[in-house]
Amino acid sequence: MSLTAARTIEIPDSTGTAFDHGAFEPETRRVFIAHTARNCLEVVNSDTNQHIATLRGFPEAAGVVADKGSVLVTNRGGASVAWVDARTLETRTVLNTGPRPNGVAIVSSLQVAVVACIGDGTHMPQLQVLGLEGDRRWTIDLPGRPRWCVVDAKAERVFLAIRDPSMVLVARLPELNVVQHWPLPSGGAHGMDINHGAGLLYVACDGGLLVEVDTQSGEVRREWPLAGVPDATFFNPKTGLVHVAIEDPGLVQTVDPRTGNSSQFITAAGAKTTALIEPDRLYVFSPLHKGILDLRGA
Repeated sequence: MSLTAARTIEIPDSTGTAFDHGAFEPETRRVFIAHTARNCLEVVNSDTNQHIATLRGFPEAAGVVADKGSVLVTNRGGASVAWVDARTLETRTVLNTGPRPNGVAIVSSLQVAVVACIGDGTHMPQLQVLGLEGDRRWTIDLPGRPRWCVVDAKAERVFLAIRDPSMVLVARLPELNVVQHWPLPSGGAHGMDINHGAGLLYVACDGGLLVEVDTQSGEVRREWPLAGVPDATFFNPKTGLVHVAIEDPGLVQTVDPRTGNSSQFITAAGAKTTALIEPDRLYVFSPLHKGILDLRGA
């Protein structure tokens, strides 16, 4: 389960910068990266490992998800979510959201975006579901600051990490009703991914635990210690491994839930987010590497 470094991939204007989330789009095999400090979206060809485009006009780009030729980007500085065509790289539409949108999920079967908004001094944190054609909108207020969110395989429910009180909030799609709150044993729920086959969530918490949660009952099944405060978290259905990016001191911690074994790969300070490249690679977005550290064995 050890990761190995294959190469670095340079992204323009990356000295002293800050990246946020990235996502692999399977149909084009392109990776889309929120270049938060530069208000843009970077595009990389994962087969050639080449940077191919910088897309402008994404103020404080934060969350990114991709599926079936579509990419969603939350603009934390613009109170909006952009819908980008993964093939043409054109922005199809921009939808208004609550203040400081962060976590995001795409539900292709329903043609909706799920957006978790942090809010500000005058607006509560909110979870929103937006029709990509601008035709539908559902909103609920949240009990705390939202982090990442994922959707189940049947597109029936969304699972959202809430920082404080640390929990997984569950709501039925698309109306955001039948809301449940599943408390976690560690503070600061943050990164999250889902094992669709086994019906399990993996939630990385600021308090220093990776927590496994049953998606039907909300029961905490197991937990593993982490080496620091986590951020991006990915489960790889191909290998069965969970990868957690930790900004300080700068590493990726890999946990095998089947055995409980854990390993660490040193990256660099500030490398807090990643993207899983099917079937078994992990891109780590690292300013000190001037772009991407490409890891194998994920």
